[in-house]
Amino acid sequence: MVDITEDQVLAALREVEDPSQGKDLVALDMVSGLHIKQSNVSFALQVPAHRGPAMEPVRRAAEAAVRAIPGVTSATVMVTAHSSAATAEAPPDSIVEKVIESRVRRFIAVASGKGGVGKSTTAANLAVALKLEGLRVGILDADIYGPSQPRMLGVSGRPASAGGDMVSPLENYGVKLMSMGLLVPDDTAMIWRGPMVQSALTQMLDNVAWGELDVIIVDLPPGTGDIQISLAQQVNLTGVVIVSTPQDIALLDVVKALTMFEKAEVPILGMIQNMAMWKCPDCGREDHIFGEGGVATEAGRRGVEMLGEVPLSLSVRAGGDGGTPVVVAEPRSDQAKTFRAIARRLIDVAGLRPEEGQ
Repeated sequence: MVDITEDQVLAALREVEDPSQGKDLVALDMVSGLHIKQSNVSFALQVPAHRGPAMEPVRRAAEAAVRAIPGVTSATVMVTAHSSAATAEAPPDSIVEKVIESRVRRFIAVASGKGGVGKSTTAANLAVALKLEGLRVGILDADIYGPSQPRMLGVSGRPASAGGDMVSPLENYGVKLMSMGLLVPDDTAMIWRGPMVQSALTQMLDNVAWGELDVIIVDLPPGTGDIQISLAQQVNLTGVVIVSTPQDIALLDVVKALTMFEKAEVPILGMIQNMAMWKCPDCGREDHIFGEGGVATEAGRRGVEMLGEVPLSLSVRAGGDGGTPVVVAEPRSDQAKTFRAIARRLIDVAGLRPEEGQ
């Protein structure tokens, strides 16, 4: 029988990277409770509580890496959550000082005229892509009735107090997040009228210790309702990015959204055509399931820049459901490359170049 050593297990785990932090599990000191009994290996991965849902792909990768060690017949890996002791023990004065220093350079809204076009998925991937380009990024999930960014970014748990009536945003993949989905249970329906919605939006803007950020991406709900109007009035938006599929029925509502933002004097930074085409993985044939070029045509008609076309893909959907955006999960895919290209163009269009010395 082959004797399995702790050094062998740790060496295997050094080959497994946490995509959120870009380091291996051993370097991040995540591995705990390592136990080897004959050919069976078990251990835990310790992560902050809010990152638990996003760690399943990493847990599976760690399990597979250990099972690949010669002589190992089984590997059991558990994810255990811990609280941030540093935050909990920090003196209130130091936290309040960080709040006072909070500064956000730009706000960019991501909007759609119609639901179901992949707006939130686009917002999440765009935020992470901007982070990968070197910017300090946050996401404000302004979809009060249907908040989805916690799931998209693999974040759960309640925001911690930052002193007074301030709270700290949660974070994953280097992106800070505040969402109504972090404040109420998943099965709770938000049966609120306009004034309550506006109050909630105000609190998520004013009572969150965002720190110094280059940009906050605001994931708006679909349509042209109270939240869009309130945001345009409360925040000096750098501009808005409109997401749509090429389908005619979706474009009908896009026109309404464009008209609303133009009347509110919010600059249209560009349009993104999502689910632009589907490419057969076997034969390479491209099918335009939702129509072809509709968004580009509308953008050209209004003199709005076409930022990019994102192909329809199972990996984009799976990444959103699993809490690992495709720009992280499959960075070499066509979809990830498109999001990265859109992020780079948006940096130029919106003046998001990182400040010198940051």
